[in-house]
Amino acid sequence: QVCHERWKRLASRLQSQPCASGACEHQLQQSTWSTCGLSGTRASPTARAVRMYAAEPSQGKSSWGRSAPVTMKTLIITMMAGAGVIAGTNAYKDEKVKKVMQNSQQVIGEAAVGGPFELIDQDGKRFTDKNLLGEFAILYFGFTFCPDICPDELEKLANAIDLVEKKIGVKVQPVFISIDPDRDTPPKVKEYIKEFHPRLIGLTGDMDSVKRASKAYRVYFNKTGESSTDYLVDHSIIHYLINPAGEFVTFYSKSFTEEQLADSISEHVVEWKKQHPEEYHKGRTLSLPAKPAAKA
Repeated sequence: QVCHERWKRLASRLQSQPCASGACEHQLQQSTWSTCGLSGTRASPTARAVRMYAAEPSQGKSSWGRSAPVTMKTLIITMMAGAGVIAGTNAYKDEKVKKVMQNSQQVIGEAAVGGPFELIDQDGKRFTDKNLLGEFAILYFGFTFCPDICPDELEKLANAIDLVEKKIGVKVQPVFISIDPDRDTPPKVKEYIKEFHPRLIGLTGDMDSVKRASKAYRVYFNKTGESSTDYLVDHSIIHYLINPAGEFVTFYSKSFTEEQLADSISEHVVEWKKQHPEEYHKGRTLSLPAKPAAKA
């Protein structure tokens, strides 16, 4: 909706102005791409459409083998169609991930997501899933050379667990697991995680150990690029909530805000307390804060 309104306003300004070769593309790009999420290193369908249609139209009458002039209206319609394709594709991918995760939990009443792992922490010490027993933990798989997604998600996670502590007084344990162990050594991981949260644990290890942990949590990752040192890693963007017994509870995709994360985690923690009153935070009463009354 935001993109649509910006295109309409821009169109009304440009329709009364001459559009030199490439000018339409430049103005539309600068005005709308950052808001519509169309920036990136790979050309999107909308970007390709802009480059195809924003060229200066041929002069005179159209003839055989020569395209007819393209109007600003055509250009905007093409961009809107491209944006629709992108939105539809993203929604399809999110829904597909959700169905896969839901199906993974339907295994004789026990989740098929999660399991034992053995890695190395940021101090070079052995770290296993047993180290997380006794408190809720939330895992995120990424890599320290990630340019934007991982930092954004880890910052969101850090804010979310602080909100949980503020809401119900419980310190959920955040964990970062590298899927790029060739470059993410313990010292590198230690330097990286201190930028996000003082309680964030960073894990790495040899490639086989990382693959086993990733497979247990259904994490996809794949190197992109031919260089052995200068590359990115395409990977799943999911947070995994683990209960005090070390069992998978639920997952959160990139679309969750920090407030939504905090609310959901808090609900699971309070529910666990109800089911294990003598084992979990014995002697404490955990309850969700009252929601603010709706404005009249």
